[in-house]
Order: sequence, then C-alpha cells, then structure tokens
Amino acid sequence: MRQVQMELTKTRTMKCSLSTPAVISCAIVLLCSFNKTAKESEDLNKELSNPYDVIIVPGVPYQKRSMKMVLKARILWAKYLFERGITKNIIFSGASVYTPYVESKVMKIYADSLGLPTKNIFCEEEAEHSTENVFYSVQLAKEQGFKRIGLATDPYQALLLGRYIKNSFPEIEIITIKYENIDMKSKWPEINAESAFSESFVSLVKRENRFKRLKGTMGMNIIDNKKDSSIFFRRVPLFAKY
Repeated sequence: MRQVQMELTKTRTMKCSLSTPAVISCAIVLLCSFNKTAKESEDLNKELSNPYDVIIVPGVPYQKRSMKMVLKARILWAKYLFERGITKNIIFSGASVYTPYVESKVMKIYADSLGLPTKNIFCEEEAEHSTENVFYSVQLAKEQGFKRIGLATDPYQALLLGRYIKNSFPEIEIITIKYENIDMKSKWPEINAESAFSESFVSLVKRENRFKRLKGTMGMNIIDNKKDSSIFFRRVPLFAKY
C-alpha cells in the first residue's frame, strides 16, 4: 500500500513538473528555433535557385586597428556567400581614403589568399564614402552585364545605407552578415599589400573639410565620369537621414 502511494505521488509530481511555465517556455523556444531554422533553409534554397550575379562588398581602411575585425567579417561573409553558391561574383569597393592602401585591392588580395577565384573578383577603386561604394559598384556591375545585385555588409553599415538604397537603388538587396555562419576566430592570412599601395595618397581628411565629407557621405560629391546617365541621376536627397 505504501509503495502504491509513493508511485501515485511520483506520478502527480511528474504531471506537475510537465505543466510548469518553465517547460512551456522551453517548448516555445524550441518551436521558435525550429521555425527560424526552417525559414532560413527556405530562404537559402530560394537564393541558391536564383543566385546574385554579383555582390558589392564595401571596403574599410587597411592597417587601421579599429577596423581589423570589420574587414575580416566582410571578407569572410563574401567568401561564405560565394562558396555556398549564393553569388556568382564579388565586387570589392573602395579607394585609398584614410590610409595609403586601396581598400578594394587589399580585400581582393585577402580573397585570393583564401582561395577565391580571381576571375570572379572585381575591384572598384573610386569610392571614398559608403554611398559611393554602392554608386560606383553599380556602374561597374552594369558594365560587366550583371543584373541581380546584392550589397553584403555588416548590420551597422546596412542600417546606414538602407534609406539611400531604397531611394536610389531599390533593385539592390541587402545581405546582412550572419555572424553565426562565419568563423571570426579562424586563422587570418598574412598578406603582402604592396600592390595595393598608392604612391599619390593624400588622406581624405586633408583633401576635404568636414562639410564636404558630409556631402560625400550623402552621395553629393559623385562625379559623372561614366556613361550610364540612368545611374548618374539617382541622387540622394540633401537632408536624408542615414
């Protein structure tokens, strides 16, 4: 009889524990995780069936300690998207802005060192601001005959460029870095960046005052030195917020 009572008590305890809020919460978390994974798989399958012709990857200053991890993340993300077949080509974008090294060339040297095929990597070497990364890279992409274009970058820059892209280049899709898909602790190659060094370098800070740099950030310093006027006349509103 005592053993039967003990079994009944045990059963009631189990029922009780299974109905606690903690267990319900765990079930909800697991369900949400499953739905998220299913959605990500669905999105990936969609991207694989219709890959980008090219992704634009904005550059960052080379040999600037504060930007080291940003540089690594953007290159690894571009590598991930290419190796997974989500994009067919990569445009690295950026001039020598704050250091004597052309940002796009440095990124290409890293990409070569990581095993990405040179024939699928392009350098845009004019951009000195984020908006120009997009503007000049779109020109280059169209010259190469690329149609479906993505911008691959970190969440912070994606937020800054969101309105500009929406207003000026709505056909471009932003592909924000998913840090869980790249290994930021992976060994990083040592490179020789001599070929990216600009002998004529003068820092942007010395060439432009604060007002002109602000205009550049807003896309107002862009010079029409290309033939595609349909791109040239896509301007950013002077008082747009980024």
